[in-house]
Amino acid sequence: MSEPTDRPIDDATRVVSAGRRKEWTGGVVNPPVWRASTILYDSVAELRGRLSDTHHKWFYGRRGTPTQWSLADALTELEPGAEGTFLYCSGVAALAAALLSVLSPGDELLLVDSAYDPTRSLATGLLKRMGITTRFYDPLIGAGIADLIGDKTRAILMESPGSLTFEVQDVPAIVAAAKARGVTTLLDNTWATPLLFPAIAHGVDLTVLACTKYVVGHSDVMLGSVTAAPGHFARLRDTSFQLGQVASPDDCWLAARGLRTMAMRLKQHEASALKIARWLKRQPQVARVLHPALPDCPGHDVFVRDFNGSSGLFSFVLNGGSDAARSALIDGLDLFGIGYSWGGFESLALPVDPQRYRSVTERDDAGPMVRLQIGLEDTDDLIADLAAGLARFAATPT
Repeated sequence: MSEPTDRPIDDATRVVSAGRRKEWTGGVVNPPVWRASTILYDSVAELRGRLSDTHHKWFYGRRGTPTQWSLADALTELEPGAEGTFLYCSGVAALAAALLSVLSPGDELLLVDSAYDPTRSLATGLLKRMGITTRFYDPLIGAGIADLIGDKTRAILMESPGSLTFEVQDVPAIVAAAKARGVTTLLDNTWATPLLFPAIAHGVDLTVLACTKYVVGHSDVMLGSVTAAPGHFARLRDTSFQLGQVASPDDCWLAARGLRTMAMRLKQHEASALKIARWLKRQPQVARVLHPALPDCPGHDVFVRDFNGSSGLFSFVLNGGSDAARSALIDGLDLFGIGYSWGGFESLALPVDPQRYRSVTERDDAGPMVRLQIGLEDTDDLIADLAAGLARFAATPT
């Protein structure tokens, strides 16, 4: 390969080239699957030498092989300014390790009220049992979060946009308030990925991905990652080692394979989701469409300012109707599966009731809500399927 130029490279190029060091690939295109528990050394001196240098070096299988290191390195390369990435068996495991790396008993966490339900459960369950207090805040608070930061506040966990109601947070404003008080910031950036929102470049200290979604892209692997800004990686790595966290090399290999097409898949997810969201806005059975790229979505002005594009997940609110009518809409869909998660090649529809997961913000929706994951199918086919679903909704007695 020729020497790289100084010209910035496109996202599609970065996801293809990142993490493919020759010492890990051995000269082939893809890093192979290295499965290992015991690592053998040539001497006692070599064994002892590794005790003080275990980052991306052979030591013991729990601390990784080139299969895991190459994916972690690739994800770090996608976040300009990042120091390093650690991998986990799921997105929730990644969130847990990130939080435990910065919180101790007696500390306080500020958590966005639109957070993913397992994140809320972690805060109100394990963290509470450890003596860590959680206070929820309005996702649209922006710089006003400075008023909530107290003497015991050690971390702020953001999710932008929220994965049910899609409020876009003013991350730079929250980060600025946190830095002024020495508070660590964390962001669940799964919806956007670093390609659409480079979190470290926006000042976030720890950025979390459920790689299960867009990185893997094929709905067949559970995986998570945390990428750290300078000064935060060592504590994250040490905490993760102490917790015994390790991601399967087979899962990492599949995720690395999915990563290579993520930029192109995201473009298609974006185009298809926007076409369908705009179509839904014109339907009489739909009261509101919650998509960050649409002007009436909360935080849209921040989205336009900070994001490089949108992905394939959004929600819409039905115009009146009952839960039974919503179920009739979803149950009869042919091309949308009914299931959790998102980010794969297939489309999904899910009934969501966000008020069940709110602590400090109220919702006043006109009717039931449906969340859509728009996959890679033909958009006209998906629209026809949704049109039939909306007709069933309208025909169901309330």
